[in-house]
Amino acid sequence: MKVCFHSRPNLSSVLGGDSIQVFKTKEYLEKAGISVDIDLNPTPESDNYDILHLFNLIRPQGMLQRAREAKKDGKKVALSTIFVDYSEYEKQARSGFMKHIFRLLPTYHLEYLKAVARTIKSRSINRSDIEYFVSGHLRSQRELLSYVDILLPNSRSEYNRVCAMFPEANKIPHVVVPNAMDAHLFNGHPIDIASEFRKYQDCILCAARIEGRKNQLNLVRAVNELPYKLVLVGEPAPNHVHYFEQIKREAGDNIHLIGKIAHEELPILYKLAKVHCLVSWAETTGLSSLEAAAMGCNLVITDKGDTRDYFGDLAFYCEPDSVESIRNAVKEAYESPVNPALKERVLTEFVWEKTAEKTIEGYKTILN
Repeated sequence: MKVCFHSRPNLSSVLGGDSIQVFKTKEYLEKAGISVDIDLNPTPESDNYDILHLFNLIRPQGMLQRAREAKKDGKKVALSTIFVDYSEYEKQARSGFMKHIFRLLPTYHLEYLKAVARTIKSRSINRSDIEYFVSGHLRSQRELLSYVDILLPNSRSEYNRVCAMFPEANKIPHVVVPNAMDAHLFNGHPIDIASEFRKYQDCILCAARIEGRKNQLNLVRAVNELPYKLVLVGEPAPNHVHYFEQIKREAGDNIHLIGKIAHEELPILYKLAKVHCLVSWAETTGLSSLEAAAMGCNLVITDKGDTRDYFGDLAFYCEPDSVESIRNAVKEAYESPVNPALKERVLTEFVWEKTAEKTIEGYKTILN
């Protein structure tokens, strides 16, 4: 079986959760004997594959042409939807003038405006972009779905959200493919703690790209008045430098911003931390939450998105727009013993081997 992966063109240069999902799914499919190529060009370089696997229904802009060509050539098309609703953040928490504009618009108009802005910033435009701008965001998503043979959402709630927005998706076969973490790296086994990290023993940790949607500013405001150390790991997203500067201005002496570190060093910080916080406005999962849970941290998260599908009642939940709610959840998580059921659940259900297994199940469904 040969598979071609296709996603947004800046998948490697602007890393996000979808980047990790693409690269890790490829790695573990190949371990299972599936041949996988990643081709991010809007026009195919080769048609020597059985399945075109697309990622991210939120960004149909670069995928329509590929999907159309695949169907014309008799190929099967799979779609990992990665369908998150960011509208609550855009309308309530985004700063500046655009927040007032976004409050007047439906979700698909917001995504269309963001796509236009990304294209202008990149200073490049191709045939696929022009088609998207002419058709509009919602129509492009609907056309893309018309070419899809199977949907591979990351959770049941994500699938329900897709079907609520696009009733025609109910007619497309689907297999829920869980997002995952690397159990070989994040397994809680004894590790050596480098001396420069020992000062963060028993800290609260947040490992995430720094941006408004991840909501680190409200987390800082919540922990400023607590007797705990908060360590923020990550660098600011390209368009959120001002947000990062505001975090630095408001951070108290107990807040430590250590920038980006190598992924291989993250287990050290998870091991030192008592609590991991990801108080986002929306998450399909929150990959760092999975990693931290596997390393024995208590979790503070919100239920915006699909987190309850993964963590159920084993995490401490808060509201992203309430500093008091975040502070109370952090205090409760910090003072509570770790529930071993959380670690067991993650290491059993949410590993990349399971992701590959369910992806192959989806592939076999459409090839048969």
